[in-house]
Amino acid sequence: MERPELPLPQLHAFVVLAEELHFGHAADRLGIAQPPLSQQIRRLEGKVGHALFTRGPGRVALTPAGRELLPAARRALGDLAAGLAAARAAGDGRTGRLRIGFAASLALTVLPGLLRTFRRRFPGVDLDIREMTTAPQLTALRDRTIDIGLLREPPDEAGLVFETVVTEPFVAVLPAAHPLAAQRTVRVADLAGSPFVLLPRTAGPGLYDRITGLCAAAGFAPRVVQDAVEWQTVCALVEAGLGVSLAPAGIRRIRLRGVAFRRIEPGDARTRVAAAWRPGDPGPLVANLLAVVRAGQAA
Repeated sequence: MERPELPLPQLHAFVVLAEELHFGHAADRLGIAQPPLSQQIRRLEGKVGHALFTRGPGRVALTPAGRELLPAARRALGDLAAGLAAARAAGDGRTGRLRIGFAASLALTVLPGLLRTFRRRFPGVDLDIREMTTAPQLTALRDRTIDIGLLREPPDEAGLVFETVVTEPFVAVLPAAHPLAAQRTVRVADLAGSPFVLLPRTAGPGLYDRITGLCAAAGFAPRVVQDAVEWQTVCALVEAGLGVSLAPAGIRRIRLRGVAFRRIEPGDARTRVAAAWRPGDPGPLVANLLAVVRAGQAA
């Protein structure tokens, strides 16, 4: 099949003249003088091998060859315009698929607002949201199966970039019948005699070490009697009386009648939530999500 070589200015001039059927009006619409318009049409007719218009005093009409070419020319220009628009949208990060890993506890705090704002600003982007603990997120980032992660207490991981999204205070998670539940603020040191329910260290080494570090600073090592991967399960086990816990303050949104959440002393103890991505690889989709994250921090 012959590969046509038709310059776009010639096709554009042809379509406009076919719509106007008047050289002066077509030239005005194209923003050029009539002689260059006539030259474009003659060159196109030379490539086709037939006249595309009949020209007479005061009138211009399409020939059979011109009528046959017009739909294809319109399609070609329309397809090109659509392709350019799609390419610009992809290049700007307004279309595509963004894969996000997130720590489960963030569904109770920053994640809903972040995703709502992103969806409003970039409705053409497909979001692939994956609930993952810290270690699997880091692996997925290295393996390129997610584009960006939202995690707690990120480690000092070579080959990844981390940026703080927000910090949260810690709270004590107590059975409602626990003696300390009667207090508005609980000293971490006062939890020394209680058994603990915690996330396993393998799920999030940084957060686990942060919590056990708070206990160590208060003079004791927590006696962990049960672990659970999800904070919902941690709270359920606390409600069942298996122990107490220390958790990010956002966990208070888990409503269980038999669980009390109390501020802790020291009150300046906070947990860090960070975005993580590959260095040199913040494509437009990741860059746009980071812009939403940063705008949320500044708000």
